[in-house]
Amino acid sequence: MNFVMFTYLLALIIVMIDLFTKSFIQMNENLHSVEVIKGFFSLTYVKNTGMAWSLLSNQTLLLTLISLFVVIYLAYYCYKHPLTRPYQVVFGLIIGGAAGNLYDRAILKYVRDFLDFIIFGYDFPVFNIADSALTIGVILLLILQIKEEKYGKA
Repeated sequence: MNFVMFTYLLALIIVMIDLFTKSFIQMNENLHSVEVIKGFFSLTYVKNTGMAWSLLSNQTLLLTLISLFVVIYLAYYCYKHPLTRPYQVVFGLIIGGAAGNLYDRAILKYVRDFLDFIIFGYDFPVFNIADSALTIGVILLLILQIKEEKYGKA
């Protein structure tokens, strides 16, 4: 499988898992607020018109355009540049995460969130699979960049 196909396939898998889980929670009203692990993890269905920590709430058009730009730019970048396997994974995660939330914003005008954690007493903002993929992708990108800066090409 060539370098760009792996990245696109990973992104597609992320989008499919993200949209399936969002739809499953949305359609099952009995799962809209369920404590799974007492005091730590709940399924809590939320319609989010912003981004993390409700930043830019009700700025759906702006967030949709940013997501669209990220998906198109990174997909094009991956097509034009040969990437090592770590970068294929990173860009697959970021593209998939951005595309999953882009779908929600473009079609529904909000993002469906449902993963709700309380970590060391802090009620972390509710998020979804796309958010997770995006966050993991960005963290891995930073790690790769730091590693390259310190040790050379990854």
